[in-house]
Amino acid sequence: MVSKQVQKRAPVYKKLQSLRCISNSPAHSKSSIILDAVKYIQELKRKIEEMNQEIVAAAAQDSTTAQNPFPVQLEVEPREGDQAGFQIKMFTEKSCSGLLVFVLEAFEELGLYVLQARVSCSGNFLLEAVTTINNDNQNGDDHHKDAEVVREAMLQAIQSWNEVSQ
Repeated sequence: MVSKQVQKRAPVYKKLQSLRCISNSPAHSKSSIILDAVKYIQELKRKIEEMNQEIVAAAAQDSTTAQNPFPVQLEVEPREGDQAGFQIKMFTEKSCSGLLVFVLEAFEELGLYVLQARVSCSGNFLLEAVTTINNDNQNGDDHHKDAEVVREAMLQAIQSWNEVSQ
């Protein structure tokens, strides 16, 4: 006959062995098995957090793609010197009839003058522009435009063109 103490230990032993298998623990003592299980749970939590971050990043990328349904390569680089401004390069494989008008309107809204530009609209859309900041405004804050602001304005111009052209 099996004692009551052994009967109580058997379920605990089985649960510890299950925990040992699940956490891939090589340990044999109760405390080591439990510590390995805690480490395993922490690792799972870390992996879940990484996956959640990847999901958020993918959702953000999908929303950007939804805003711009066709791929656009856009580079905005600040120019330094006595004529501060930006060098802007935009390329799409799709021909975008009328997009240039929206881009030029965005330049005007930002207070950018086009010093030099090269545009191709046959078969695809290619814009390379060198701009300078309009210094006619007396407000000093207008002279310091951020490349990210210009980039967002270009993306907004593309979005506006897309809405009108559909």
